[in-house]
Amino acid sequence: MRTAVLAAVGMFFAGMGIYALAVPAALARPFGIAVQDAVSRSEIRAVYGGFGLAIAGVLWWSASGVDDMRSGAAVTVGVALAGMAAGRVLSRLVDTATAFYPIWFYCLVEAIGAAVVLAVA
Repeated sequence: MRTAVLAAVGMFFAGMGIYALAVPAALARPFGIAVQDAVSRSEIRAVYGGFGLAIAGVLWWSASGVDDMRSGAAVTVGVALAGMAAGRVLSRLVDTATAFYPIWFYCLVEAIGAAVVLAVA
């Protein structure tokens, strides 16, 4: 179960990372972010692409064992996902309401991801 959960969440991050590296403007478009120059494309590729692939690697590595360091890696990713979801909730408290997609869709994905990763960490 642990291996399957961590591998599946890792696949999500890998997909996001590859997509961000390949087409950064398309990744940002649902959020209303204009990606018009090399600087903004580089930022999307770094934060969503490179970071996403790194997290996928950490999760896949963590899925391969159960010692303390591997469990710590899973906990770190779970807490990071929870933090992302919490940031979206905080944003709603201080800003105007948004449509379900993309903000609340991704909040739900992040919250579920956090819950399942932390449950198996």
